[in-house]
Amino acid sequence: MAHCEYLVVGGGVAADAAVRGIREVDAKARVDVLSAEDAPPYDRPPLSKALWRDHRMEGLFHHLDYGDLGVTLHLTTPVARVRPDAHEVVDGTGRSWTYRKLLLATGATPRPLPAAVAGREHALAYRTLDDYLALRRAVDEGARRILVAGGGFIGAELAAALSQAADAMKVTLLFPEPKLWSARLPDAMAAYLTRYYEERGVEVASGDEPRALEKLDGQGVRVRAASGREWVVDLVVAGVGVAPTDALARDAGIRVADGVVVDAFGKTSAPDVYACGDVASFPLGAAGESVRVEHEDHAHRHGRLVGRNMAGRDEPYMHIPMFYSDLFDLGFEAVGRLDSRLATYEDWVEPLRQGVVYYLDGSRRVAGVLLWNVWDRVDAARELLREGRAWPRDEELAGRIRG
Repeated sequence: MAHCEYLVVGGGVAADAAVRGIREVDAKARVDVLSAEDAPPYDRPPLSKALWRDHRMEGLFHHLDYGDLGVTLHLTTPVARVRPDAHEVVDGTGRSWTYRKLLLATGATPRPLPAAVAGREHALAYRTLDDYLALRRAVDEGARRILVAGGGFIGAELAAALSQAADAMKVTLLFPEPKLWSARLPDAMAAYLTRYYEERGVEVASGDEPRALEKLDGQGVRVRAASGREWVVDLVVAGVGVAPTDALARDAGIRVADGVVVDAFGKTSAPDVYACGDVASFPLGAAGESVRVEHEDHAHRHGRLVGRNMAGRDEPYMHIPMFYSDLFDLGFEAVGRLDSRLATYEDWVEPLRQGVVYYLDGSRRVAGVLLWNVWDRVDAARELLREGRAWPRDEELAGRIRG
């Protein structure tokens, strides 16, 4: 049995940020990190962005100073059970770890492909560094026909990156929505983005989902969609979203609702147990609505603050996370809710190419801001969300952020 002052379960950037937050307050106590992964903490956004452009992995990893910090990282050490009543964690080998404070930073798990496709040869769920390396190896070895299933952030970014990764690439982007990002963007923008991909050589197959894979002798695989459409490809890559990895908390009797429920300080319903990052459902804004955020900025900020609170601080999480994406030569930064069901006001510098989209709730308050090819204005967007005031007329928002 090992005893730790601070025990962290999970090995992503939120866990890494929490370790650093702990050390800002408590420089000496024992800190152990139990990670199911075989790689140390690393940034995930480059896996569908920068690594496909320059292949350089320098700066990807975060653990290089753990020796100096006095932190012990245990890789390939999955946790089997959490026992909050005994302040105990049992890992996959049966070893027991006791703790004074415990952090669950278990992140999120890719949603599975349909049963007829999942687990099949030539089908890859895309989330980890190992997934990137496997896909990179396939491309380097000649894979040129790739079907990307899923039109969210990962699917859209990956389709754009792959289409530019090698000569003669043929990428198909298959997703159930009627247009690309139609759940997030106003209809005209979603239609524009869909055309934009098609003009750059990506076959956009909207309103459909994969239903079956058939291996072909020496010719890759045949993918059959729900509509009956078929493609012959070398590989299917799934970017169909993720779900919080909250089974440990649920099995331990810790409150779970779309992730591990925490208060503004990162505390769960169990004494001395905290959660942060992708797995945590936390109160956001003045209304205190519980949300879960799966983006890098939140993982860093929330992890650091919760780590500090574990070590004795009492700081509420007031940060409004930002997120971003790169899609060919289009890009954006955003805060808040991007939900096409909300009322929107589009303030363009150049229609559909550069501008700001405001998402307004039922009380005409700004619920989200999309900075479409507009840069260095995230703080101004955050301030609008913090103000919480109503904007009765669209024209009141004209020029407020884009200048």
